[in-house]
Amino acid sequence: MRTALVLLFLLALAALPGALLPQRSLNQRLVDQYFTDYPWLAPTLDRLGFFDVFAAPWFAAIYLLLMVSLVGCVLPRTLDHAVALRATPVATPRNLARMPHHAAATLDVGPDEATERVRARLRGWRRVERPDGPGRTISAEKGYLREAGNLLFHLSLIGLLVGFGAGKLFGYEGQVIVMSGGGQFCNTGILGYDSFRAGLSVDGTGLTPFCVRLDDFEAEFQPNGQAERFHGALSYQSAEDVEAGRIDEWKSHELEVNHPLRLDGHRVYLLGHGYAPQFTVTFPDGQQRTGGIQWRPVDQATLLSEGATKFEPPGITDEAQRRESQLAITGLFAPTSSGGQIVTSVFPGLLAPEVAVDVLRGDLGLDDGRGQSIFQVDQGMVESGELQRVARANLVPGESLTLDDGTVVRFDGVEDWAYLQVSYDPGQQAVLVFSVLLLAGLGLSLTIRRRRFWARLTPADDGARTVVEIGGLARTDRAGYGEEFDRMRADLLEPTTARSEES
Repeated sequence: MRTALVLLFLLALAALPGALLPQRSLNQRLVDQYFTDYPWLAPTLDRLGFFDVFAAPWFAAIYLLLMVSLVGCVLPRTLDHAVALRATPVATPRNLARMPHHAAATLDVGPDEATERVRARLRGWRRVERPDGPGRTISAEKGYLREAGNLLFHLSLIGLLVGFGAGKLFGYEGQVIVMSGGGQFCNTGILGYDSFRAGLSVDGTGLTPFCVRLDDFEAEFQPNGQAERFHGALSYQSAEDVEAGRIDEWKSHELEVNHPLRLDGHRVYLLGHGYAPQFTVTFPDGQQRTGGIQWRPVDQATLLSEGATKFEPPGITDEAQRRESQLAITGLFAPTSSGGQIVTSVFPGLLAPEVAVDVLRGDLGLDDGRGQSIFQVDQGMVESGELQRVARANLVPGESLTLDDGTVVRFDGVEDWAYLQVSYDPGQQAVLVFSVLLLAGLGLSLTIRRRRFWARLTPADDGARTVVEIGGLARTDRAGYGEEFDRMRADLLEPTTARSEES
């Protein structure tokens, strides 16, 4: 137990860097900022794993040793308690006057009646009677559930760790942005996610193939701009529906924050919301392309967003000419514009939408095989001249601008998007069960007192009376047995006509 306490202290100490320093798993941007602010310290902390504390080997070693120590403590105690449950209460001490609680009196009843009175008072106690010369003794004990609660608490703690471990091994989390108005997502592989965090034994294959569709989305805000309600009209198909080919059968669900969709052992949460400006590009030959992709909020209070909507020119077969004619509409979107030349947002709701856009023409790098952000263009290509700005304007829905080659870019309007998270944790039910058992065990260990009681009944010289001597001992440090012993003394010894002594 001493080793377990030391390891528990070390675990709490080791978790401090995870609370004081930015963690990669939570916010990579803050970690990058820390490297910028402390270039002399950050590399050393990084080598020690302080920016990913809870995945560091030294942190894992501490909690694994703690679990081994905990098992080593609890299992022997469980066996000892099982033996104690089968054992009879200990024999009555020879000198009860040495007990912390003691009283004696002579009752005007015979030994049999006095014994029956003690038996009745000790109903519910585990007791045993033994002969003691001309009289008899009664040993009783109560509060065995205290140790059982203590063991239940620690065994449940082990179960919690196992449940958490199962979740980390076999569970996963993925985030995906789904457009309102019929955008769909199917859980068929990790490529459908925008970000995916797999458990240690999850390779991204064999996922449960359910599908969800966002039919509509509504965001409500208070006058001060604080979000009041996010509501998504969601349709879904279970894995059974998908595997049976029932592609036209959808079930509905009202998705809100903290009210996830529970489907095939998964939970689909609504995490956030944003906007996707819609643009239509009319090329000089009259062909049109319409595009809309999510733009990233840069101000969560007003949902001022930035992004890049990219277009390929149609009908161009020459590879070099096609690369030189790609378009990107980049800039800022304000759901409620402040007006003026510099566009900013003053409210997160769609009261007065406006975009401030730069239209870039040239090679967007879409075919070079390198990954790139959907929210911006490669600034290196802008600096090298491969991308050139050909127009800049502020547009409200319905307005357009014309490029030097006759291409027309029109701002059509705005669609909502929802940020969903799919979570799968096979250990969550075990965690719930063991959490309840842990609280139950803690309640038993804190409220139940382990105590012992002895009574020695000896016939008086005349045989018509009985000398009763009682003693009590609390097996725990918790106060309260004194009051209970006083009540037992009053019930057993108060009807007396002879001497009475108490200590």
